[in-house]
Amino acid sequence: MKRNGMCPICYLRKLFVKHPQTSENPKFEDYENGAPLTPPMGWSSWNTFRNRINEKLILDTALAMKENGLIDAGYNYINLDDNWQSSMRDENGDLQGDLETFPRGIARLAKEVNALGLKLGAYTSNGALTCEDLPASLGRENADAYTLAKWGVEYFKYDFCHNIPISSYAPLVYGISVSKFDGNATHYSVHNAVLNGYARFMTDSSLPTGSYVSGLDGNCGDITYNAIEADEDGDYVLTVNIKKQGRYEKYLIAQVNDGKEYEIIFPPQKKPNKTARFQTVISLKAGKNKIKLYNPVTSKADSEMYQYRRMGIALKEATARVAKETDAEIKPIRYSICEWGFGKPYRWGAKAGNLWRTTPDIRPWWFWIKTIYSHNVKLYKYSSPGHFNDPDMLEVGNGKLTYNQNVSHFSLWCMMNAPLILGNDLRKMNDRVKAIVTNKNLIAINQDPLCKQAKRIKKGAVDILAKPLEGGKTAICFFNKSRGRNSSSLNLNRLCDDKYVAMKKQSRYLALDQWNGDKIEIAEKLKVKLEKHQTKVFIIQ
Repeated sequence: MKRNGMCPICYLRKLFVKHPQTSENPKFEDYENGAPLTPPMGWSSWNTFRNRINEKLILDTALAMKENGLIDAGYNYINLDDNWQSSMRDENGDLQGDLETFPRGIARLAKEVNALGLKLGAYTSNGALTCEDLPASLGRENADAYTLAKWGVEYFKYDFCHNIPISSYAPLVYGISVSKFDGNATHYSVHNAVLNGYARFMTDSSLPTGSYVSGLDGNCGDITYNAIEADEDGDYVLTVNIKKQGRYEKYLIAQVNDGKEYEIIFPPQKKPNKTARFQTVISLKAGKNKIKLYNPVTSKADSEMYQYRRMGIALKEATARVAKETDAEIKPIRYSICEWGFGKPYRWGAKAGNLWRTTPDIRPWWFWIKTIYSHNVKLYKYSSPGHFNDPDMLEVGNGKLTYNQNVSHFSLWCMMNAPLILGNDLRKMNDRVKAIVTNKNLIAINQDPLCKQAKRIKKGAVDILAKPLEGGKTAICFFNKSRGRNSSSLNLNRLCDDKYVAMKKQSRYLALDQWNGDKIEIAEKLKVKLEKHQTKVFIIQ
């Protein structure tokens, strides 16, 4: 850890005091963009086709979605994963479709997909390149979000390959200036500011102000200017004047009037000169304004949250801009954060997007599907309307999964409020797979308006999950994880005492089997017998 110009005593104190992660600060509001509040349903190209996609395949798949009744079942997104884009941006620096495999462009594809009653999704990465080393969007969020919105894209998966973390170091600030694009700037020394936390004045007679402020690293301190004058409401140039320090990147946020935040990235600094100026454009109101300078990044998770929030904001602004330009209604873009779970995005994902991956990529391997389930099922408290844990796409119909494994996979994803994004070849889907993924009872559980993820209430060879539903109903899932036949039972009265499930106590219960339609009337105990890897789901009413 570099001292980065901090006062020696402050630096030593910082080493021994753990600062809370900014990403877990409850001050951030949940991300809202007008997208539907229930989990998304659709299809993605990745699981089956990877880099073998083209325009004809996507249109044929869209047609298969319609002909197989998937649209009627609720599936409405057809998502291009990696490899849809050209390795070259166009002459304006914008994303474009692969010039060979998508020669007519993505906007045309979106219109044809829309004509079939579907919405088009697209993909890039929160990095310098995508996972397939194609153009990505880190640092180009506004431009790429506008391109996607202009094309009519309505779902966006944002991956994490080639990510470059935000630095937790802050520059050494000796002053700021504010101007109205006319060259007439008002200068404010750091001595006009209020310092908080570890922020300290450090003497340097070579600077115009005679000192600079250090100690803004990793959310340890901040500088606040309380009397920034503006003649009128509007945009202004904010220039941050710094003392050069170290060949490593630095980062600041300028928060205006306790509201909008503006990011400034400072590259590694060489020293032909001792000082440098970095700028951003901010909005001020007429009269006195407050500008707070700080670096909130205490961890890699903080970096991820700010980068993913940056794209989320860009997507909302882009859809609003396109709606204004076309005099049409806003078409919200479902925003899927694909961080792979390492930065615990379930703790901050709702502040950045609509859904967030909780695990690495899924595969059509039974042991891996169980592993993903075992992690995601524990995160039920983080799911809410419009914000979902994402254990990745469905592998139903792929690989060598048995019928019971396919049913269990689909049932568990429905119980966990997971996005239902199919990953099989819909053009060749057999009747058994079709019956699984179009089961209206399970889909209704997944799409229940309460959007409460199932809670695992018993763990063992047979896991038991309970999911509260609208109207006081409860979905109960028995999942046989073992390699042989098994039996299990549940005293339903136990669920009445669980604050999360909060099932209404009755003298007798009616249990409706959601896979075979059987009705079972019971007093207290629901008993089941399960085949190898079988799952049974009931609605209790």
